[in-house]
Amino acid sequence: MTDAALEIRAVSKRFDLGRGKSVLAVDGIGFDVARNSICVLLGPSGCGKSTVLRMMAGLETPTAGEIVIGGRTVQGPGRDRGMVFQAYTSFDWLSVRRNVEFGMKINGVAPDERRERAARFIDLVGLTKFADAYPSQLSGGMRQRVAIARTLANGPEVLLMDEPFGALDAETRWLMQELMIDVAEKTSTTMVIVTHDLEEAIFLADKIVFLSSHPGRVKQEIVPEFKQGQRIADKEDLVSRDGYGTLEAHLMRLMREEGRGQP
Repeated sequence: MTDAALEIRAVSKRFDLGRGKSVLAVDGIGFDVARNSICVLLGPSGCGKSTVLRMMAGLETPTAGEIVIGGRTVQGPGRDRGMVFQAYTSFDWLSVRRNVEFGMKINGVAPDERRERAARFIDLVGLTKFADAYPSQLSGGMRQRVAIARTLANGPEVLLMDEPFGALDAETRWLMQELMIDVAEKTSTTMVIVTHDLEEAIFLADKIVFLSSHPGRVKQEIVPEFKQGQRIADKEDLVSRDGYGTLEAHLMRLMREEGRGQP
């Protein structure tokens, strides 16, 4: 029995442009995501990172190959996956508590259990004092915390995140990155995160899957060996460790190589 939570098997995606034309977005991608791990998809703009993530979510269908979660081929959206986008997705007319309860209510979770689970995940993302506030009263980082809590409260096997902190200022971004390390440790949720930020990738990843320029192919799978199999919850600690600069320079070289190959 495989220990992979998610398997990507020779996946390609071709988009129809009409008038007999098409474009190959990703080509023959294959890798596994270990259970309870954080996998980061990294690569130059236009390499198909978000396309791969959307196929994992069931929002796009592979042209070839398959994506398997828990032994089941992905054939569309499902409760076993949750997705957090870069854009804030809170409902402005609902409080933080009601936002977090929303998906559970749709899924028929009993009121008492909804309240208990909502309280747990609101506390996990540090918003207990703001449980009765509305999104318009929150900062961007806090609104993204609401989205994370709402997604986790539905109990997904895999959490998918597409540039989740890209719209935030630098300070808020690294605080959110530290939050995700804490969430991963406390919930054992498998995560796949798309980013273009090298520092973010190194900080969050148990494994980095680096995609080549268009059409996206797996160029390298990189395990940050300097972490010695542990997650580092403190950003200052991370960047000061031996091996961090070497890995960052390696990723920069890969980015530069692939950037030259773009049209």
